Amino acid sequence: MNARNDNPSGLRRASSKSKASHMTLAGDRATIPSPEDLTQLLLRVAGEADKQAFAALFRFYAPRLKAFLARQGYSDNECEDLVQETMLNLWRKASSFDPVKAGVSTWIYTIARNLGIDRRRREGRGASSRDLMVFDEIDPDPSVETRLIAEQSEARVRTALATLPAEQAAVIRMTFYGEDPQAEIARTLGIPLGTVKSRVRLALARLRKTMEDTL
Repeated sequence: MNARNDNPSGLRRASSKSKASHMTLAGDRATIPSPEDLTQLLLRVAGEADKQAFAALFRFYAPRLKAFLARQGYSDNECEDLVQETMLNLWRKASSFDPVKAGVSTWIYTIARNLGIDRRRREGRGASSRDLMVFDEIDPDPSVETRLIAEQSEARVRTALATLPAEQAAVIRMTFYGEDPQAEIARTLGIPLGTVKSRVRLALARLRKTMEDTL
């Protein structure tokens, strides 16, 4: 295993240089890595101290973490600091990640959440109700139906996705390929959260039917 520096290539520099890349990732859904890709990247960080894999994870998660933390009531500066601390923890503790126990997003968002709670406690503010309800928006534990669909071959899933109406396909890609919280999808698309949930539900039912018909 390669020697692991405490600060890979300078997190502050990586943050300032990656803003354009963040915008590209946020705006171009075709560039979003799959959950399997994210797992492989984190395993490369854990096993090889791979800085390129870390940089890819930083580009993907930094803007999402900042938006997530802002919704918990942290200031812009606090969000920036917490994102840096979260990604530094990812680098240092990547070997503790177990893909059997949790997905990459759940693992990383948990780190961010706990760091935020610790910061508030140190400052005497205590944990807020938003801290305690945070995973309602992350949706880290998908339904049985979602897991069954996700376990199908990627080629069949992508073929089935092509049969969905455009608005349903969009929310499915953002939910399961982008791993975006449904509340964030609602804000991005400018539609009510209930509409997002409805589209996901309808899309999953249609995907299940399409994939059953192709067995």
